[in-house]
Amino acid sequence: MADAIDILSATPAYEQLAAILRARIKSGKLAPDRPLPSEKQLTDEFGIARGTVRKAIDVLRNEGLIVTVHGRGSYVRPVK
Repeated sequence: MADAIDILSATPAYEQLAAILRARIKSGKLAPDRPLPSEKQLTDEFGIARGTVRKAIDVLRNEGLIVTVHGRGSYVRPVK
């Protein structure tokens, strides 16, 4: 999987971003108990809107891959 968002794809950008972040988590590039990049970093890296980043983070949270701590950010959950 490429680490880029294809704006011409039929797959929504938030789903593409969630897939990229999911792959980074599973590969260990984003390590357990470490923070995800900030919304600003992700919007800058992928050239997408903040709302799109938030939807992708919601997908990963709902899958149980990350946890969000109010005022601190989102963190990769440890693998059990």
